[in-house]
Amino acid sequence: MTLLAKLQSMKMPFAELKGVTFTEAEKDKVVARMLVRPDLCTLNHTIHGGAVMAFADSVGAAATVINLPEDAKGTTTVESKTNFVGGAKEGTTVIATATPVHRGRRTQVWQTRLETEDGKLIAVVTQTQLVL
Repeated sequence: MTLLAKLQSMKMPFAELKGVTFTEAEKDKVVARMLVRPDLCTLNHTIHGGAVMAFADSVGAAATVINLPEDAKGTTTVESKTNFVGGAKEGTTVIATATPVHRGRRTQVWQTRLETEDGKLIAVVTQTQLVL
């Protein structure tokens, strides 16, 4: 099974609720897409900051999962920092690309860039995942 197939077969209910679709998965990079729907927006039909953070968290967690040591039981987010740079309007597809900053035995740190399809930067999220 490929890493992408593994991610696509995982049951991630909150990611599914948000409409997250994984499109690329390698040990050093995970990419996913999410359509900005009305229920993910705040005022003026713009993506809500919480939706941005939750999208990045799902992608960073998935990246950690495919990099876990064989004896690990799972992962959980212990810290997340979001720098909001721009917005995305309803109907826009946002692409999240997670790359590793650190992959250790007890923690992993991932940086996720969220951009529109035309390359407009929405946010940069750095999160620390605990290896369970």
